[in-house]
Amino acid sequence: MGFNHLEKTKKERNTTLVMDSFDIKGSSMSRSFSDKVTDSAAGGTALAAGIRTNNSVIGAYPLDINSKYSYPKNLTELCKERGMMTGVITTDETSGATPAAFTAHSSDRDNKEDITNDQLTSDIDLLWGKANGVATRSSVEANGFEYVATYTDMMNLEEGSRSFAQFTNQLWTLEQSDANTPNLEQMAMKAIDLLDDTDEGFFLMIEGAHIDKHSHNNYSEDMTESLLEFDYTIEAMLEYAKADGETLVIVTADHETGGIEYNYEEDTYSFTQGSHSSTNVPLRVYGSDKFMRKHEI
Repeated sequence: MGFNHLEKTKKERNTTLVMDSFDIKGSSMSRSFSDKVTDSAAGGTALAAGIRTNNSVIGAYPLDINSKYSYPKNLTELCKERGMMTGVITTDETSGATPAAFTAHSSDRDNKEDITNDQLTSDIDLLWGKANGVATRSSVEANGFEYVATYTDMMNLEEGSRSFAQFTNQLWTLEQSDANTPNLEQMAMKAIDLLDDTDEGFFLMIEGAHIDKHSHNNYSEDMTESLLEFDYTIEAMLEYAKADGETLVIVTADHETGGIEYNYEEDTYSFTQGSHSSTNVPLRVYGSDKFMRKHEI
């Protein structure tokens, strides 16, 4: 999600975006250790662990001089050490590069089995996304998670539960083809309900993965639809944070996809490529006055 993704969506849908209302606005540079253009594995690892690594690597430093990988702690692991509850939700598969960067460590983003095993043996409280063909009801339940496959399953979860969702239908559209499949906002709201019951607080990563996926294919209308769903989710999170008074909301991206450019003569925004670019991406931050003073931000 680059800056021109936002401008394209606002112009073509004749709308405003909630993320633009955040008081703190900036940008983030994206690149990997191995290339000036990052992929989602290295980009996600930068967000999750604060390091630069090679493209395709999940939650690991680049190879050392002995050709071995070592692993930094990611945000979910650090938060669990502090007694916080943690969750990751995505419209991608649960073993996709971005959710994997927050929940696993692997030398290759395509190692679905290794990534899923890391996730199932982690201490995370909830991980929800599309089915990846690897996690099964038996493997999920054997590792102490409740298996979630439908909206009804999700809504029936109770506080104190640990859950692993493998939804089978699309999660990125505002109105689903299946009434028993949640969209991103519904997942986020239920996740908050489950995670916010401890004094130590919680960490939740929310990915609107199809902004990227539709940009790879240059599907303009689908991209704007998925960006709007992401923004509706941000609106719900912002309302929660304002009411709560002690929650920090950060909105950003791991890279831009599609090389969207503005054509001054035609007054249009258009895709120029089907891959990632090295352009800066938006950064939006919200924290209440109480939160900002407490943490000296």
